[in-house]
Parts: sequence; C-alpha cells; structure tokens
Amino acid sequence: MKQGKIIIVTGLSGSGKSTAIKALEDFGFFCVDNLPVVLLPEFLELRMGIDSEISKLALVMDIREKSFILTYSDVLDGLRRQGYRFEILFLEASEEVLVRRYSQTRMHHPLATGEGLLEAIRTEREQLKGLKGIADKVIDTSHYNVHELKAVISGHAFKLVQTGHAEVHILSFGYKYGIPHDADLVIDVRFLPNPYFVPELRELNGMAPEVKAFMKKWNETQTFLKKYLDLLDYLIPLYEKEGKSYLTVAVGCTGGRHRSIVIADEIFQHLKKKTDCINLVHRDIDLS
Repeated sequence: MKQGKIIIVTGLSGSGKSTAIKALEDFGFFCVDNLPVVLLPEFLELRMGIDSEISKLALVMDIREKSFILTYSDVLDGLRRQGYRFEILFLEASEEVLVRRYSQTRMHHPLATGEGLLEAIRTEREQLKGLKGIADKVIDTSHYNVHELKAVISGHAFKLVQTGHAEVHILSFGYKYGIPHDADLVIDVRFLPNPYFVPELRELNGMAPEVKAFMKKWNETQTFLKKYLDLLDYLIPLYEKEGKSYLTVAVGCTGGRHRSIVIADEIFQHLKKKTDCINLVHRDIDLS
C-alpha cells in the first residue's frame, strides 16, 4: 500500500474549497490547487515516492478543469488499484448561500452562461452528484463562516493524521428542517414518547434534566438504545476496516429539540468511552 496522507478537496464552486486548502496548508499539508486529474498519477509518483519528504498532500480538483467530470472516476479507480489510499472531501452549500457568496465576491461561476448564476449552480450540483456519492466526507458549509470552516477542516486533518480510527460525528436534527446532507446513518426516533406534549416540558429542550428523565423512563427508549448502540458497536469497526475516516450518525425527531437531542447525547456518551475521535452537534436546538 502506498504511504502518506492524501486528501482530495472537491465540491461545488463557492462552497469554501479555497478556505479548506488554506487550512490544510497551515496544518502542514503540501497543497496544490486545480491540478488536472489526468496528471494525478504521475504527480503522486513524483511527490510521494520512496525518497520524497512529502507525507501529507492535499489537492483541490473540480470542474474548473474541463475534462474533470469525464475522467475523475477512471483515474481515482486506477489509483486505488495501485494501492493509494486517499480521502475525498466534498464541500457543498445551499443555493441561497452560494448565490449570496457570488454576489458578495462578484466572482464568475465556471459554468455560468447566458442562463444565469442559479442555473449554473444547479448544473454543477447535478454534474457532481456521482462524485459526492463516493466522497468519504461531505461538509455542508452553508452555516460556517471562514474561521469556523477552517477550524472544522483543521480538526478533520488532525484526526486523520493522528489516528487510524474513524471520526464519528453525532448530529441531532428536526425532520421539519430537513435531513442533513452529510449523514451516513440516519435514525428516526419519532416513535418514542414526545415530551412536547407534556406542558411543563414543552418549552425546555433535550439538554434539560427533566426532559432526559422523561425520555429514559420508558421501556421503548431503553430497549431501542440497547439495540441501536449494539448495532453501532458492530458497524463502526467494520467501517474503519474498510478505510472510512468519517462517519456521521444523524438522529432525527419532529422539531429537533427534545427526543433527538436526548438520544444523540446517549449515543455520544456511549461511544465517547471507546474513542476520542467523536463530536456532538445539536443542529436545530435553538429553532422553534
């Protein structure tokens, strides 16, 4: 197997790839922007050969290269057959955010024609659907500023370099606000008793001790947690064995303020005993 840490940064134009590559450069990665994908095999042989001092490499590759869509699949498959291990980091953002970013920077979208910016964004998203599907990690940057995104990328890089364990991301959410785009495993806990219908609990959230106590008293909750935690204990080592570096477990209820928060926290506390490569985010906790 070829040695070294290789990250391929790709995704939608305007999603923050330049910020990501700058964060990786600050972390000590040798970085190359807009390398033609057909040159990648030769580049890796030159830069990561036996005598090379480069052990951490990051490359930005996207549709700015005209042949990228047609060639990336064959090239990446060929590299894997040669023994290279690399992470594909795919960045995306919502249409509204991408339009706003382009309006603020007055940059030109690489696919923009007479049909306008929004159509270019939608065309690119469709063209990159297959690449997103094979990505090791998908990050929706819609809600990150530059500094927050750099921190997220740096955190991923640190865990990739320091450990062979997968980074586990636990995320609670509300179905009324949409399923997270970057979720690998989604569990719907709307079958559990709902604290929202208890008047004294309605205005609280799943972080409140009263809500936690209400959720934990039900046999359904305890039985579900046992079975689901056993499943995660079984699956995560298999994902790591397969080479997966990032795993996002999303836990959803109706509004993302009660049941999903309690269950996500229970999952987090359980897995935290087994790995340091874990974090917890309650996406919709402050939404009504």
